[in-house]
Amino acid sequence: MPKRLLTLNVNGRERQLLAADGALLIDVLREELGLTGTKRGCDGGECGACTVLVDDRPRLACSTLAHQVAGCEVETIESLATLGRLSRLQQAFHEKLGAQCGYCTPGMIMASEGLLRTNPQPSTDEIKQALAGNLCRCTGYVKIIESVHAAADPAWEAAR
Repeated sequence: MPKRLLTLNVNGRERQLLAADGALLIDVLREELGLTGTKRGCDGGECGACTVLVDDRPRLACSTLAHQVAGCEVETIESLATLGRLSRLQQAFHEKLGAQCGYCTPGMIMASEGLLRTNPQPSTDEIKQALAGNLCRCTGYVKIIESVHAAADPAWEAAR
């Protein structure tokens, strides 16, 4: 398949590479850019492990063509930590035990980040709705929901 130049803005940095028209965003992120935090799960848009943010909205990288997001801001889990310090949401997942085996965690965090950017104080039902496309095989989701609530609570960080 012929390749053409693709310019992506990934994690605040412009990246140029050659990519086939049918290249999936997950493959470009993982194989071409070395951003392996985005996980390959079902390859069918069913599990949410590959969730990234595209212009602040959650999107499944396994069912998105890389050329479709040219000119958009793409954010992966690697974008959230600053200078080696976990983001507030990542820290909440760590402290509230929202991560079990960790495989689904990047997708859960990115879907939650998208929610918190549009709704900084979500209800439990709103969190459940935002995470409905993300599957976890290890938990009953209670700790994941608690993690998102903690990150949304202004008093949580002050109490730590």
